[in-house]
Amino acid sequence: MVATTRWRRATVPALAAALGLTLTGCLQNPDAGSAGAVGAVGAEPEEGDGSVSILGAFGGAEEELFNASLQEFQDETGITIDYVSDQDFTNTIQVRVDAGDKPDIGLFPQPGGVLSLAERGELVPIDAMLDYDEIDRTLVNGFLDSARFDGRVYAAPMRMAVKSIVWYPKGPYEEGGWNTEPASLDELDEVADQIRTDADTPPWCIGWQSDQATGWVGTDWVEEYMLRLHGPDVYDDWIYHRIPFNDERVVEAIETYGDLANEEGNVLGGARGILNTPFAEAMNPAFNDDPGCYLMRQGNFATTFFPEDVQENLDEEVGIFVFPPAADGYDGQPILGGGDLAAAFTYDTDVAAVMEFLSSDEFGGPWAEAGGWLSPHTSFDTSLYPDEVTRTIAEFGYTSDVFRYDGSDVMPREVGSGSFWTGMVEFQSGAKTAQEVADDIEAGWPESADASEEGEDQ
Repeated sequence: MVATTRWRRATVPALAAALGLTLTGCLQNPDAGSAGAVGAVGAEPEEGDGSVSILGAFGGAEEELFNASLQEFQDETGITIDYVSDQDFTNTIQVRVDAGDKPDIGLFPQPGGVLSLAERGELVPIDAMLDYDEIDRTLVNGFLDSARFDGRVYAAPMRMAVKSIVWYPKGPYEEGGWNTEPASLDELDEVADQIRTDADTPPWCIGWQSDQATGWVGTDWVEEYMLRLHGPDVYDDWIYHRIPFNDERVVEAIETYGDLANEEGNVLGGARGILNTPFAEAMNPAFNDDPGCYLMRQGNFATTFFPEDVQENLDEEVGIFVFPPAADGYDGQPILGGGDLAAAFTYDTDVAAVMEFLSSDEFGGPWAEAGGWLSPHTSFDTSLYPDEVTRTIAEFGYTSDVFRYDGSDVMPREVGSGSFWTGMVEFQSGAKTAQEVADDIEAGWPESADASEEGEDQ
């Protein structure tokens, strides 16, 4: 992607001057609480030394594309960026902070780590170095809220993932004449009924098996229903534990998923087959000459595990529509998703310049063109995406009424990647009811986590 002229003009002194204006300009909550000892409002950033270190989890081809997306910025500003990839980022960043060996910027795949370090005062609030209002103006609605602690935001999104997607094999599905834009969950149920009747085939392709992580797919389903049935405010209360996990609305969301997954003939392999089917293989039968199922709800990363011939010709092989809202639920189209968040540990002019670029709609062109990356900015040049499927997925996010981060990634680890995962497995296997699962998770919610979440009200 060609950078705009403001990056061609940028010099470190000019950026420092711009930062001085930002500090006195549009700030978010300038009289916020004391959380975040670094980069207090009104404090001038230190002069950078021309080098910025970044730690993230991008490796392999993604690392190459990330670096390629930064090259023009480095050439034009003279700032050298040293990126280090660590596949165990979530643990490594905590260890390095504890050891006093912090990078200048961390790229967090989950907001939980950001909130934990913000509570400890290790991160720079983004409003101390960036124009919050300008970033928020072009971001998908609600994205910034994922990194808010004690009234201030401590990270800016630099990559978006969209999960609220229903995939189908394009040719057979369109030949069946089924609805390609169901406007509600009721209409989606009608589509499933028609597929069962017309094709004499289970409509849904669902697989959860993911070794030690089995159960995460189920948590996504519950999060989708929480957003649609009860809206983003209740969703936020739930993931930040302002309402108990066994609130009747959470139980309803689990049971609503169960109504779809456990209905006779609704899922290939039946209710128990869901647990034994690898999540990466769930939709493979849909691409048979005689499809074994037709619909899969999964994130945009699903394309990476489709058969190679399908990946090579996405626009012809697959169709998609957004997982629809509930007719009597939230009045709008919510999107469940995720993304990578850039957070600064250092407060100087060079780090601020890099943060400004990473969090802008100018970042990511080479990565977008290669595939596998979505900008969280509605103003991003979508012509850079490699195919119509990717452009449509991006538009799902850009045109949504509200975006919410995957709730299990925000919850305490003991819950989000622990009891919530195992609880959904117990529900799907029939070992426990939705109420029993919710009661167990609530009973095991760590008390220490609630103290760090008291300031999450938005």
